[in-house]
Amino acid sequence: MATLMNKLAAKPFDAVIFDLDGVLTQTASTHSSAWGATFNEYLKKRSAKDGKTYPLFEHEKDYLPYVDGKARYVGVQSFMESRGITDLPYGDPSDGPEKETICGVGNTKNILFNKKVEEEGVEFYKSTIDFIHDLRKRGVRIGCASSSKNCIQILKKLGLLELFETIVDGNKSATLKLRSKPEGDIFTTAADEMKVSYDRCVCVEDATSGVEAGKRGGFGLVLGIARHGNHTDLELNGADIVVSDMAETNFDEIVRWFEGGSQDFSWHINYNQYSDV
Repeated sequence: MATLMNKLAAKPFDAVIFDLDGVLTQTASTHSSAWGATFNEYLKKRSAKDGKTYPLFEHEKDYLPYVDGKARYVGVQSFMESRGITDLPYGDPSDGPEKETICGVGNTKNILFNKKVEEEGVEFYKSTIDFIHDLRKRGVRIGCASSSKNCIQILKKLGLLELFETIVDGNKSATLKLRSKPEGDIFTTAADEMKVSYDRCVCVEDATSGVEAGKRGGFGLVLGIARHGNHTDLELNGADIVVSDMAETNFDEIVRWFEGGSQDFSWHINYNQYSDV
């Protein structure tokens, strides 16, 4: 027993903080579909009003750079600015779909997202959940940090809520007035709640804004999951390791990273195979 406790105490990192959409759950495509329907309905109305054509939302071109990983209203503003629309008032978080505001558009998307979840269901990434179970057995502490205000609802629906010691979601971010990604606030807040030093903590993200947040937060390891073939973008924005799925790495490789042996990792070979350069 003493030998096991010494082994657990000797591990070079204490906690892993996971993003939700695209890392834990297969909800990124649901979000993108809801964004597309919401934005395109608004853009068509705006085109008729302004007498000009605005390019519609396309997943391949617009999801990653403008909304992926960002707080809902930040995503609305980012996308609208990409279309040259800068006069949309912010409004109030209580705004309904009838309000032509950033909050109104964002809340319209959220209504549609929740409808899709109820109608179509949601699944988790088994490899990520298996990894979490392995980490917990080894005494590693687990947190979740997500910009989504639906985070707890989704985790509860999937029966995963009890896996996480702390959850910092969009609701808590609003209450604490945390800055949105690419600032590191949600990740550092999760680490603070677990009383874990940032340099002994791993951040797992699939969004460029998310890996940048982990890097800005000073985390010991930022692990990027390239669900969309965006390996290079994740690496350039702050990911130390980039994989296509959590099954491509494991506890021992993360230990070797912290111990300074990252140059020997097999994932470097995998990375070159998947690179989108």
